[in-house]
Amino acid sequence: MSQAAEGVNPDAHDALVEEFGMHVGRAMGWPPMAGRAAGLLMLSEKPMTLAELQDTLDASKGSVSEMTRLLMDNGTVERSKEAGQRHFVYRWRDDAWVGCLQHIVASTTQLRELAEHAQVLGAGMTAVQQQRLSDMQEYYHFMVGRLETLLSEYTAARESHRTQP
Repeated sequence: MSQAAEGVNPDAHDALVEEFGMHVGRAMGWPPMAGRAAGLLMLSEKPMTLAELQDTLDASKGSVSEMTRLLMDNGTVERSKEAGQRHFVYRWRDDAWVGCLQHIVASTTQLRELAEHAQVLGAGMTAVQQQRLSDMQEYYHFMVGRLETLLSEYTAARESHRTQP
């Protein structure tokens, strides 16, 4: 399976890709293949084609396509087509952690909007139901605010760190 860079222990590389499959997949609620693809792309120093990902992960085209789409949707991987090339390539975004946090903010914002809409629709429901809908709205308002602040702080810290000598 190894796509380790020259001079890198291929066993350590492969073990880390497998660790990503197990831990990232579980933590994110993803299939292990998505975690393995994330680990592989994060450790790859060059973009990889779908065929290279398939071969390295020993997975079907459909599975790899689905996993790369998941990783793109979650803000960590990008797809591009280099000039003069026939195939798309996938690579770990330089700002993957910003992209990941942006995805979390966007997802949580969608849930806040649902909570606001649910509270309007639930206006005629019982006091218990209305309280639960109100709690949901309060929670998502809180979370979106905190996540937006966290994204802003992380982005600023990242930029500051990159501009320091």
